[in-house]
Amino acid sequence: VQLVESGGALVQPGGSLRLSCAASGFTFSSYYMRWYRQAPGKERELVAHISSGGGNTNYVDSVKGRFAISRDNAKNTVYLQMNNLKPADTGVYYCYARRGSVDFWGQGTQVVVSS
Repeated sequence: VQLVESGGALVQPGGSLRLSCAASGFTFSSYYMRWYRQAPGKERELVAHISSGGGNTNYVDSVKGRFAISRDNAKNTVYLQMNNLKPADTGVYYCYARRGSVDFWGQGTQVVVSS
């Protein structure tokens, strides 16, 4: 089982990034997917959620209207489009998959928002 994130980078405030998470080794379309982030010195927090079929999404209040989670079950990939980035969005972004009591984590990708 693997979840491999990519797309993290250093970006200026107001910029955009698109994170990707490529899944393998399990039935991706049966799992709901989430993006979490962890800022330096802070606990990991849930950023966005998408149901297994993609029809239901939820976001933490601080990113509503700026971030969009999506998935392509044919490509076993989940995405996080991040617009109008702020310094408070800085952190390591983790991909997470869950079905019932079975879950998997990715290794994370670093996002730094700074001028």
